[in-house]
Amino acid sequence: MSNKNRRVIPGFGISMGVTISILSLVVLIPLASLVVYSAKLGPKEFLTVVTRDRVLSSFWVSFSTSFVAALVNAVMGTIIAWVLVRYTFPGKRIMDGIIELPFALPTAVAGISLTSLLADTGWIGSLFARAGIKLAYTKTGITIALVFIGIPFVVRAVQPVLEKLDATYEEAASVLGANRRVIFRRVILPELLPALFTGAGLAFGRCLGEYGSVVFIAGNKPFSTEIAPLIIMAELQEYDYPAATSIALVMLLFSFLTLFLVNLVQARNAKILGGAA
Repeated sequence: MSNKNRRVIPGFGISMGVTISILSLVVLIPLASLVVYSAKLGPKEFLTVVTRDRVLSSFWVSFSTSFVAALVNAVMGTIIAWVLVRYTFPGKRIMDGIIELPFALPTAVAGISLTSLLADTGWIGSLFARAGIKLAYTKTGITIALVFIGIPFVVRAVQPVLEKLDATYEEAASVLGANRRVIFRRVILPELLPALFTGAGLAFGRCLGEYGSVVFIAGNKPFSTEIAPLIIMAELQEYDYPAATSIALVMLLFSFLTLFLVNLVQARNAKILGGAA
C-alpha cells in the first residue's frame, strides 16, 4: 500500500486550503492590517514617528530588559530542567506542573502580584529597600517580571533534550578522566545549545511584546521605565492608529527576525540529527 493510501486524512488540496484559510484569518490578515495602517504614513512620516526620542527610549527599555531576561532564563531554565530530569524527589510532578503557571496565569494578575511583592512595602522589596535597592518601578523590576513570563519556554525546550541524552557519553568521558565541569562543557552543553537557543529566543520574543505583567511594575516613567507596548496603547487611546501601527510594525519585525533565527537553528539541528541517523 502506498503512503498516499495510508494517510488518515486524505486530500492534500482540501487540507492545504483549510490550513491557509485558518492562518489567514488568525495570523496573516491581522498582521497585514499593521502594514496597511502604517502605509498611511509616508516613509518620512514613518521614520519621524518611530525615531522620536520617547519611542526610541521605550524600544531600548523593551529590548534591553527582554534580552537580559532571556539570558537569565537560559541559565535558570537549564538548571530547573536539569533538576526535573536528573533527580527524583517528593513533589517533582507538582514542581513540573508549576512551570506551566506563567502560561495559564492572567498577565495582569502576575503584574499586580509581582508589584505587591517587589514594592518597598512588599515582602521582598522591603528587604532590598533596607539596603537602598529599589526593585519596583525600575528596569530591574521589569526584568524580574519578564523572567517570570519567559522561563517556561526555556524549561520546556531543554527538558526533552535532557531526557533523550544518552548517559553513556558522560560515563565514557568520566572513565577517560574528565571532571564534571569538562563533561558538562564538552559533552552535555553542545547537545543542549540548539534547544537552549530556541527556548531563549522564544522567551525573548514573548518578553518583547509583554504588556500586562510589566505595565504595573514598570512605573511607566518616560525615558526611564516606559515600555514600547505602553507607547502603542497611548497612541491608540489618542486614536492615532497610523502612529500606533508604525511602532507595532517595528516590534513585529524584530519579533519575526527572532523567530526566524530560532526556526533556522531548529532546521539546522534537525538536518544534523537526520544526517547522523
